[in-house]
Amino acid sequence: MKKLLGTIAATAAVALALAGCSGGGGANAGNVNPSGEIKPRQISWLLSRPADGGVITTMKQIAADYAKKHPGFSLNLITTPDRPSYIQKYETLAAANKLPELFDTDATPFAAKLAKQGRMIDAEKLLKSLGLYDDYRPAALNYQRFDDGSLYMVPFEFQLEFFWYNKALLEKAGVAVPTSLDDIPALCTALRKAGITPIALDGQDQWPLERYMAYHPFRTAGPDYITKLKKGDAKLSDSTGTAAVDWLDQLGQAKCFEDGFSSTGYSDAQGLFTSGKAAMYNIGTWELGSLATDKLDPSVRSDVDYFTLPTTKDSVTAANEYVSPSGIGMAVNAKTFDPLVRDFLKYALTEYPKRYAATGALSPTSNVETTIPDNATPLYKKAVDQANDLGDKIAMPWDTQLDPTSNTRLQQELTLLVQGNIKPEEFISTMDQTIQQNGPKAFK
Repeated sequence: MKKLLGTIAATAAVALALAGCSGGGGANAGNVNPSGEIKPRQISWLLSRPADGGVITTMKQIAADYAKKHPGFSLNLITTPDRPSYIQKYETLAAANKLPELFDTDATPFAAKLAKQGRMIDAEKLLKSLGLYDDYRPAALNYQRFDDGSLYMVPFEFQLEFFWYNKALLEKAGVAVPTSLDDIPALCTALRKAGITPIALDGQDQWPLERYMAYHPFRTAGPDYITKLKKGDAKLSDSTGTAAVDWLDQLGQAKCFEDGFSSTGYSDAQGLFTSGKAAMYNIGTWELGSLATDKLDPSVRSDVDYFTLPTTKDSVTAANEYVSPSGIGMAVNAKTFDPLVRDFLKYALTEYPKRYAATGALSPTSNVETTIPDNATPLYKKAVDQANDLGDKIAMPWDTQLDPTSNTRLQQELTLLVQGNIKPEEFISTMDQTIQQNGPKAFK
């Protein structure tokens, strides 16, 4: 199914490329302050977010308040939380020039084409014109930028990704928190010998395993490695890529992930950790409510802590630099951008941070404080405070960077590699060929 979605997305990308700059909206792309009367109407937002999540809940409240002052206004939320299905819908609508006023997108090669064709409003110019740009965390904005540094998406989230761990299980196995990525295979071996599953992994959704592909190159070569790789300026057969693949192979040989991880879903992987059956779990602060409140099983609650992405010997990135995503961003359709859309966004983006932070979430802006829930453990505040100690470099998830064909193939091959069904050299050969054939095309 995912291969099919990748094919559909690739087809949509071709259609978009053929559409060229005639897609519409180019003339308005640089105009972030259109003149004219504010005429209330319904505007739509194509989203890839949980329907009951904090972003949508907050924006519904904001839209309702705006409508009270602007009778006739409404915000139509078109929600498709399943990411593969969303991407199919989004790219198909884009190719047909039928995107709504607002739409979610990552900083992918496909989105970069939309921006290049003048079909998206320059978000940096827009935020500056609204007087809001300086309120945003630099890391939140940088996560949304294209390779050339341009910004066409507005973040609504800010997350930090940690390795959560069970102190009692590590103590039982006689091991300590790893200080280097290269320590993890041996750590897994020791945990296995003690009868403990080392790392809980949602292998069914594939992106959690793909995170591990990004870690070693980020430490040894920095964030530019993935940019060079997808454009054909680097190969996995070089020293950086080979070291990363060898590390992944070692994780597989040490049986770091639970038996049958490829068929384990999100909730089941989390359950392995929260029930005390797995020693570690790599997930973001969007799970603070499950991992750092009294919702966590009392039998493990006092044993849970976290550590950030370990470095490597001669690491070129700092210990306080790791995956700090601001989620999928919101783009503004240049073709339908008018005084109403601008006015609503000014109101919404001004109100959003304080209301969102009140839900206990980290805001993409630094001008508000996150409300710590009454049922939180001390770990909750520790995680929130961690956002104040971040470096400038971000470990970008590779699934947001590669073209659809390369990404789908990478996910398939990673599972085979970690399962021991293919050798590192086979993985490298396959992926170099796939990326070289498909990656550079995505930027033309």
